[in-house]
Amino acid sequence: MGNNTESLDGTGYGRPSRQQARWDRIAEYVMQHGSVRIEELSEQLGVSVMTIHRDLSELESKGLLRKTRGQATAVATSLVEASTVYRGSRNRDSKRALSAAALEMIEPGEAVVLDDSTTIVPLAERLVERAPLTVITPSLHLIKMMTRQPGITLLALGGQYYEWADAFLGRVTVAAARELRADVCVMSTAAIVGDVCYHQMEEIVTVKQALLECAERKILLADHTKFSRRALHALMPLASFDVVIVDEQTPAAEVERLRGKGINVVVAPPVP
Repeated sequence: MGNNTESLDGTGYGRPSRQQARWDRIAEYVMQHGSVRIEELSEQLGVSVMTIHRDLSELESKGLLRKTRGQATAVATSLVEASTVYRGSRNRDSKRALSAAALEMIEPGEAVVLDDSTTIVPLAERLVERAPLTVITPSLHLIKMMTRQPGITLLALGGQYYEWADAFLGRVTVAAARELRADVCVMSTAAIVGDVCYHQMEEIVTVKQALLECAERKILLADHTKFSRRALHALMPLASFDVVIVDEQTPAAEVERLRGKGINVVVAPPVP
């Protein structure tokens, strides 16, 4: 997928449509304020109240917020997963840098496991540069993307589809992953607490752990914001990853502390 192409579900990294840009602004504004009057959103964005009502209905259907009488209320907190609409719009430059660094660690002919993280999307867009590859993923967004990539053999992990994650999760997905053996798994995490990766949703953790188990090498992509967040469910200690790739905004003291504990930390340079 080229960088100027908008994704099918609005979570791509190309130029967003006017509607998608407005959704991103609404989501961010509501999350910042917790609860916002619909009239205030109309004034902030310069569109009609009716347009805001339609936008909020769409965002509510994606599990990002709750529309009540006369106002919008955020439901995505540090302990509740935000939808792909919001996650896909955050820290795009960092995600591109992390993905570029990860791409250098993938060799042609390998079987590569990708999780459902929006952090992975820029990497998936460039995997054709390492073709031929086999790509294994439960992410519907990445499945759609990979079907258009020459030299990519796709193994799609099925299961129960969850719209808020735009991915297949659950027992069937875990069982399918455990039947495979891959060269490398690249994934992200929602939070890092006490040098352990955490995620808000238990369904996601179970699948991520199965994906990690089936791979020989394990690569984590984590921008600086992950070190200041909290989540409920433990996923994997940082020390269990072969490489932890962070962005340049990660404090140097934190990087040195992790390296001092034997964790292989790579700082990804920014991508022009």
